[in-house]
Amino acid sequence: MGLLVDIAIATRVGEKPVNTLVSRCRLMVQVSGVRWRAMAAFISITDIGAIRTLVMSNPGRRNAVPPTGWQELADAFGQFEVSPQRVLVIRGADGDFCAGADMNRSVVATPSAADNAARMRRTNAAAIALHRLSKPTIAAVDGGAVGAGMNLALGCDVIIATERSRFSEIFVKRGLTVDFGGTWLLPRLVGLARARELALTGRVFDAGEALAYGMISSVVETEELDAEVSELAESLAAGAPLAQAIIKRALDRSSSMTFEQALSFEEQAQAILLGSEDLAEGAAAFVEKRDAEFRGR
Repeated sequence: MGLLVDIAIATRVGEKPVNTLVSRCRLMVQVSGVRWRAMAAFISITDIGAIRTLVMSNPGRRNAVPPTGWQELADAFGQFEVSPQRVLVIRGADGDFCAGADMNRSVVATPSAADNAARMRRTNAAAIALHRLSKPTIAAVDGGAVGAGMNLALGCDVIIATERSRFSEIFVKRGLTVDFGGTWLLPRLVGLARARELALTGRVFDAGEALAYGMISSVVETEELDAEVSELAESLAAGAPLAQAIIKRALDRSSSMTFEQALSFEEQAQAILLGSEDLAEGAAAFVEKRDAEFRGR
């Protein structure tokens, strides 16, 4: 019964009460059919059709996340979940993805364990909000993706990186353990042995290595990143939202389910989708030799 409840929840895309989200929007204007949301200092959001792009920016700090940035990210992920947009692209400004938490001295010198725990709860809230998204996410990585910045990318469904991208679980070199879900995400992508090596050394590795490890989906030339991400985002946006939500949930749980449990999940999920309007639209589009127009119902 638990599986069926989970699937039912996963299919109710967009039904999360809006009043549970904290809106941090400061400004909204309409420019040539593109909706721009200028949020707090760290992130900005652009909607073009079904695709939302979130850009992290911390000039001079390689887009390291400031103390207030974790809440901004958590809020932005929650707002995307209830928005009409179907795909979220996450990227960094000025030639870097994200250098993780901003580790300047004023931030590091927190006075108590309670303050440190509260800080980590804010970080974890952002990681959980990203992980729980029912819609596809893409990390467009250029330059450095380090520490929590690397794990932010790993939390996305697809990672496209430029040939100049560099990755590192740098925590150990700062006297810290891996966070932002890296201890869960990394071994599932690269295997436990490689995850141990990368996390225990904190060494920097390039996009070619990341691709060979199965950590990212593709490597492109820097000038080709925008086009590759746009093409993928359009393809994902044309997909069936209910099916995508269930596929994400099933794959996330696959490593902790037996084969029989996976089959049971698939059985119950398919039973729900076979009664959906999206299934009827997909079948009609196939017969009529046209592109389907899925509505998530």
